[in-house]
Amino acid sequence: MGKKVLITGGTGLVGMRLTQMLLDKGYEVAFLSRKRTNIPSVRVFEWDIQRGYIEEGALDNLHFLVHFAGTNIAEGRWTDARKKSIFESRTESIRLIARKLAEQPVKPVAFASASGISYYGQDTGDRRNTEATPAGNDFLSQVSVEWEKAADEITMLGIRTVKLRTGIVIAKEGGAIPKMAFPARFGLGAPLGSGKQWVSWIHLDDMCAMYIEALENESWHGTYNAVAKPPVTNDELIKAICKVLRRPRWLPNVPAFALKLAFGEMAGAVLGGNYVINERIERETAFRYQYGDLEAALKAELG
Repeated sequence: MGKKVLITGGTGLVGMRLTQMLLDKGYEVAFLSRKRTNIPSVRVFEWDIQRGYIEEGALDNLHFLVHFAGTNIAEGRWTDARKKSIFESRTESIRLIARKLAEQPVKPVAFASASGISYYGQDTGDRRNTEATPAGNDFLSQVSVEWEKAADEITMLGIRTVKLRTGIVIAKEGGAIPKMAFPARFGLGAPLGSGKQWVSWIHLDDMCAMYIEALENESWHGTYNAVAKPPVTNDELIKAICKVLRRPRWLPNVPAFALKLAFGEMAGAVLGGNYVINERIERETAFRYQYGDLEAALKAELG
C-alpha cells in the first residue's frame, strides 16, 4: 500500500479529481466525512466538528494532509447563519485536526490547504495582486484570512504547510463554468455587470497537479496564487465560452441590479473581480501548466 493521504472535503470538485490522480500514482487515499459514504478505493472516516470528534485511525500512519472542507459559498443567500457556516466550516475543521495531530506521535510530512484569491478583496479593480498584496476587508477576504490562520496551526506542529489561493476552476463537473455555459449553449450567453471585472482562472487538472507538487516537493512552502496566466475579463470569458460552443454572443450584459436582487450580498462575488498573478509559481518553482491557454482549457471541458 502506498503513502496515506487524508483529504477533508474530498467529495467536492477538486477533491474527487485529486483523489483519482493520487490513486493513479499509487497513494492510499482516505477522506474525513460527516457521514459514512461508499467511495471506491477510498477509506472514509467520520468526523463531527461540533463535537470535536474524529474517528479512530483517521490520523494514523498519515503522510500527507489536504484540506478542502468548507460550505459552498455559491449555494443560497448569505444569511447570518450561512455566513457563520461558510466561516466555521473552513476554520474550526482544521483547528480540530491540529488539536488531534498534536496528540499523535508521528505527524504528516506535509499539509496543503485550499484558500481563495478572494483573500485580496471581492473587487480589486485593475490592481495586480501577488502573494505579497495585503488582504482585503470584505466578508470573503476575511474568510480567507482566517482560513489561512487556522492552517498555520498545522505549521506550528512542525509540518511543512502550503496554502493555495485558488481562482475560478475550469471544469465540466461543477463550479462556475457549467453555470456560465448553460445559457450560452442556447445562444443566451451574456457578461455579468460591466463585464470588465477580471477573472483569474485555472484548469481542474492543473489545480490538482499543483496540489500533488505541493505535497511531494519539499521546496514548496507558504502561500501561492493557484491561477494560470493571463487573467481575462468576464466579457472575454463569456466570448471564449461562446466560441468554444460555437454559439453567438449577442445579448446585452446582465445588469448589476438584477444580480443583486437575485442573489443579495453574494452577487458581489460575481460582480467583482481580481487580477491575480502567479508570481511565486513562475519565479520559484518548475511547475508547468498543462492548460496555460484559456481556449484550450475550455475546449477540454466544454468541447
